[in-house]
Amino acid sequence: MDNERTTLTIHRRFSSPRRTLTAATAAVLLGATLLACGGGEGEDTRSGGQADKTAAIESAGSGGDIRVLWVGDSIAGAQAPALGAALEAAGVKFRNAASDGGGTIVAGGDEITKKLSGDTWKTLGKQIGSFKPTVIAYQITTYDWGTAEQQRDAYGKLVSTAEEIGAKAVFISAPPIEIDDFYRPHAKQMKTAPESAAETAEAHADKALFVDSGRLWGEDASAPKAGRAADGIHNCRQGAAAFANWFVKVLGDEEGFTPAKPGAWATGEWTDDKRFSALGCES
Repeated sequence: MDNERTTLTIHRRFSSPRRTLTAATAAVLLGATLLACGGGEGEDTRSGGQADKTAAIESAGSGGDIRVLWVGDSIAGAQAPALGAALEAAGVKFRNAASDGGGTIVAGGDEITKKLSGDTWKTLGKQIGSFKPTVIAYQITTYDWGTAEQQRDAYGKLVSTAEEIGAKAVFISAPPIEIDDFYRPHAKQMKTAPESAAETAEAHADKALFVDSGRLWGEDASAPKAGRAADGIHNCRQGAAAFANWFVKVLGDEEGFTPAKPGAWATGEWTDDKRFSALGCES
């Protein structure tokens, strides 16, 4: 997201100590993950022992040759802790390149997106060089402003960038957020962004994929299904886990690996990430 908005809390200093999830909260988190993603039937939502986690990990297919670079704004950043845990449990290498200060790849003709997209492309080049991803997963940001043509140009550039290193570009639509006075002037552009990404992926079907996250979140930011935090924009732990479980299944089908069961990762160390306490999420 951005460093212009005064309402964003992620940028403040984090002085609170690490907090460990209680057994009850862990059970709720795991249960919410399973139910939100349709995996609740027949699953044990209690926090199990090490033997249960070991069995869950062993059931996952090898993803050792797959390397996922995760790109986006602070919404993607709040999803990253759980996503990384879920992918790593499946043997997939993961690197979070989401930005708390923008993350867009679209230069929309205004000064904000020109600067933000320039920074993102520079960072992306460095991350690609050091990490050598096989998948570049870009979640559309709330700063993907500009005309549909400008959006398609940027998304096409990402496909070409991925192709140059033998990787696939995966575009993910952003979850619904509350449109406040800051975003309202750009609401139309924010609406066309996923459409432009879908068109780009369709035009490069052998090199790119578009994933509609509306299947998980719905379209109403105020609905419980959307899993938004108190700010109406980001997610708490439950939303992060639900997204990770859902998206890793999608990616597994596409890339040919078997996701680990949620019991292997859903209540791990990622739940202590400072982002969640900054967003006022319950521990």
